Amino acid sequence: MPSIFQKIVDLEIPSFIIEEDEFHLAFLDVNPLKIGHTLVIPKKEIDYLFDIENEDLASLIVFAKKVAIKIKSKIPCTKIGISVIGLEVPHAHIHLIPINSISDMNFSNPKLSLSSEKLLEIQGMINS
Repeated sequence: MPSIFQKIVDLEIPSFIIEEDEFHLAFLDVNPLKIGHTLVIPKKEIDYLFDIENEDLASLIVFAKKVAIKIKSKIPCTKIGISVIGLEVPHAHIHLIPINSISDMNFSNPKLSLSSEKLLEIQGMINS
């Protein structure tokens, strides 16, 4: 059964896309820690990040870098934090989170509750 991320790749579930190429997809987290929190995934469904072939993993990281630079240029923050946890969804993914302090990366913090309209606004701001 495809993961929720694979359903996003297959356009079965709508998302707020930040960047896309033939092999990768970046979209806003709908339960973000911070405004601009983005998920970066390979389009090919692989559960564990370190099961990705070396060349494909390098490509995913370079794609994530491109997305991080794009986010940082539009969302006020000190840096873009990166996290890989890999337990929530069985599809390898990287969290890119605009941060001003280390506590901004604490996944125990309450998630933001944003409307679709607000997510669309954030998507537009990052993609402008």
